[in-house]
Amino acid sequence: MKIGYVFAGQGAQKEGMGKEFFEAYEVSRVIYDQANLALGYDLKSLCFNGPQEDLNKTEITQPAILTTSIAMLKAFESKIDITPSAVAGLSLGEYSAHVCSGSLAFDEAVQLVKKRGAFMQDAVPLGVGGMSAIVGLSPDQTEEVAKLASAHGIVEVCNYNSPKQIVIGGDLKALEIAGEIAKEKGAKRVLPLPVSAPFHTSMLIRAQENLAMELENVNISDMNVPVISNVDGRIVSSESLIKDTLAKQVTSSVRWIECIESMKSIGIDTIVEFGPGNALSAFIGKIDRSIKVVSIHDLESLNKAIAYFNETFIEKAI
Repeated sequence: MKIGYVFAGQGAQKEGMGKEFFEAYEVSRVIYDQANLALGYDLKSLCFNGPQEDLNKTEITQPAILTTSIAMLKAFESKIDITPSAVAGLSLGEYSAHVCSGSLAFDEAVQLVKKRGAFMQDAVPLGVGGMSAIVGLSPDQTEEVAKLASAHGIVEVCNYNSPKQIVIGGDLKALEIAGEIAKEKGAKRVLPLPVSAPFHTSMLIRAQENLAMELENVNISDMNVPVISNVDGRIVSSESLIKDTLAKQVTSSVRWIECIESMKSIGIDTIVEFGPGNALSAFIGKIDRSIKVVSIHDLESLNKAIAYFNETFIEKAI
């Protein structure tokens, strides 16, 4: 068995996330307390009690999901002694992956993603841009849709989530036209996403520039575990490339399919997902059904994961 870890991105946030872990695990309590100190406000209360409207604000969403994902990771690590062969995260989740790897300190990461969220939100005025998931078309077909619709404004591929679910983003009017073109080409569904900006498009270039300047002040340590980047779906080959990769990620397509294919290429056959939801498990299942996926998103799923790995390791020892 060769194991990889993946971490949730924005969109998984919900009231009550992580509360069970805070109540049950000291290592999880430490993470929430560190986040509160680093941010200077009560993130813990927002995660546990909401309101959802506040949790959906990008500059709160990002530190909330990162904190909850790492709190879940720490609880798991306190029970199971595993060193993953590689780690990755969807968009925001890449920061959680770097924390797991040791290349980013948690307190710096949580401050950084708060600013990242604010930069991303401020880059495009509300009501100007958006994102839509195209279900049922291939990546090539969706790229053609974006190309045709771009005659009416910016439309670009944001996320390659799975072979049959690709996200596009850009100007709202052009996105609407893209949706019509996608349906004409046979898309099963076109789902406008509840986001406030066209993330991972060229419309966020100002956010990329601001984040790049912010990253200049961040300390990067050695990666104890290889991290796979969203930008190209490959292992980041050097710590010297981390800052540039994280900055570019803001305007680059999230190549999640390639991230999972990279894990498979180095022999990873089991992936553990950390975060408030289990969307990544669904994506991975559509990318490669041969990969075993274990999702940790609440206390019940954590206990099942612990039991699964304990049983697996015992069987291997026998």
